[in-house]
Amino acid sequence: MAEKTRYTDEELEEFRQIINEKLALAKRDYDQMMRVLTNQDSNDVDDTSPTYKALEEGSATQSKEELISMAARQQKFIQGLKAALVRIENKTYGIDRITGKLIPKERLRAVPHATLSVESKMMQQNKK
Repeated sequence: MAEKTRYTDEELEEFRQIINEKLALAKRDYDQMMRVLTNQDSNDVDDTSPTYKALEEGSATQSKEELISMAARQQKFIQGLKAALVRIENKTYGIDRITGKLIPKERLRAVPHATLSVESKMMQQNKK
């Protein structure tokens, strides 16, 4: 029996559903982070009242920086999921970009935007 070179349309549809669910959650989380960063969900006066406590300001700045970093990672994750949807449309989804072999379904269910199998990822990291 010949080795499969791509996933069937039914399998791709299953992955599309998984990706769309993760994309909806990721967008919701990103939007929530952005609302916090822009004080849209707040009725307090933290951003307008004078604060003389340096430690509190430092803590608030650090929290904001962490939130910005999380939002950037979330945005990258969203872009990866959108790229995966394009690969589904092109019927190239789930194909390892180094070996050309199929990435195992278990990996794609866990990391639906993956473009490398675990083996290829480890080989790539060992080269660095």
